[in-house]
Amino acid sequence: MQNKEKTCACPSGGFKTMCGGQALIEGIMMRGPKKQAVVVRKPDGTLAIRESQLRFIKDRFPVLGLPLIRGVATFAASMVEGVRALMYSAEFFPEEEGAAEEPSRFEAWLERTLGSDRAASFFVTVSVILGIGMSIGLFFLLPTLLGSVVTFVTDSMVVRNVAESLIKLAIFVGYLALCSRMKDIHRVFQYHGAEHKTIFCYEAGLPLTVENVRKQPRHHPRCGTSFLFMVIAISILVSTVVFGIWPVHNALWRFAAHLLMLPIIVGVSYEFNRWAGRHDGPVTKLLTAPGLWLQNFTTFEPDDSMIEVGIKALELVLPEVKGEDAW
Repeated sequence: MQNKEKTCACPSGGFKTMCGGQALIEGIMMRGPKKQAVVVRKPDGTLAIRESQLRFIKDRFPVLGLPLIRGVATFAASMVEGVRALMYSAEFFPEEEGAAEEPSRFEAWLERTLGSDRAASFFVTVSVILGIGMSIGLFFLLPTLLGSVVTFVTDSMVVRNVAESLIKLAIFVGYLALCSRMKDIHRVFQYHGAEHKTIFCYEAGLPLTVENVRKQPRHHPRCGTSFLFMVIAISILVSTVVFGIWPVHNALWRFAAHLLMLPIIVGVSYEFNRWAGRHDGPVTKLLTAPGLWLQNFTTFEPDDSMIEVGIKALELVLPEVKGEDAW
């Protein structure tokens, strides 16, 4: 922990920052308006730090910064950077302590053929594709297949839509609850809590100290968990309307329709999150309440060492110009 305390360079009361992060294996990634920092607590207790300047794809392709489209582009970029940060944090914790990890023949061939940097990019790409594929299979394909069972009882499209929606929600909540009970994932979720508390402390205009951060709530309205819930919720709403107007009975055709609608759903969810992040009215609180409740599964109270990691990561990405990171 640094001796020098850093105070929020913004007015207290109502300030919302665009700074945000992601919990890692014994660490936290923070992103500011211009910089990204990954801070990992190594087994010896010291901090490993990796900083980088942010480059936004919308700067090269302005069309990707347009409403709805920017949501898909931002989600994809976040997935890539998140996987890279996770792989970096995992390097400090081999599966077997003290064991030298030998690369497989395939890994060695990739490094010889592509070089270490391109090989790393290859693994990141594969990980992102597999992650997206697993999510689509678990939260879209499986509910569609299971929901088709109701056709043995009734041909009602309304009943089928309701059944698929309930199954989708049950799988999503069950998945989060199961992950939260896994020991290693539980620690990641504690770092998730540290990230939220640190952001809250900064937005409150308080000095970034362990004592101040510890007092903050761990449920944040602009969390990725809330975003994922909104994707699920909007997908239920959109599919119910679409299939109510154009009934599709074949399970595979319904799944194909879900895939076609997914970019629109992600884009709408992103725009909703941006809107909700700027408003604190009763309607916003009502709409964001389910996502906040789900954070009971994805955030836990951190210890002081985790809070120190969150503070360090945030300090590294704070802008020099006052208010430059306003949401």
